[in-house]
Amino acid sequence: MSTPASNPDSARNVFPSPTDNGDSASTDGESAQPSAAGQPTDDDGRRVRRDIAEVSAVELIMTSALHLMSAAAVKCGLAEGDDAEELKDLDEARKIITALAGFVTAAAPEIGGQHAGPLRDGLRSLQLAFREASVIQDAPGKGPGEKFTGAVN
Repeated sequence: MSTPASNPDSARNVFPSPTDNGDSASTDGESAQPSAAGQPTDDDGRRVRRDIAEVSAVELIMTSALHLMSAAAVKCGLAEGDDAEELKDLDEARKIITALAGFVTAAAPEIGGQHAGPLRDGLRSLQLAFREASVIQDAPGKGPGEKFTGAVN
C-alpha cells in the first residue's frame, strides 16, 4: 500500500483539479506520466485520491502529527548538525506546538490511548524543549499549547 508517508511524490495533488471529470483511473497498473510542463495530469490526481483513500484515518493523523513534531523540534533548535542553531526559530516553534497541541487534544478520543499516549508524550517533550530554549520564560499555563494541555512542568 502506498501512503503519503512512504511515497512523498503521491501527496502533491490530493484534490481534484478543476478539469477533473470524475472518470475512474486507468486500471493497467501504470502510473500516469506528468504533462510536458511537469504538471500532474488528471490521471495523477485520481491515482493520488485512490492511494490516500486506502490510508486509515489513524495513520493520517499519526503521520500529520509526526510531521508537526519534526518541524517543531527543528524550530526549537533540536536539529542534528552544525546548523541547528541557525534553524532555531522560537516564534515559529510556538505556533507549531500550539497547533500540534490542539490537533492531539482533538484527535485523542478518535485514535485511542495506544496512539494518543505517544503523541502526548512527544508534545510534552517539545513543550519542555521550548521552555528550555526560551530566554524569557512563559508563565505557567501560558507556554505553547498549554491552553489545550494545561501547564507543563
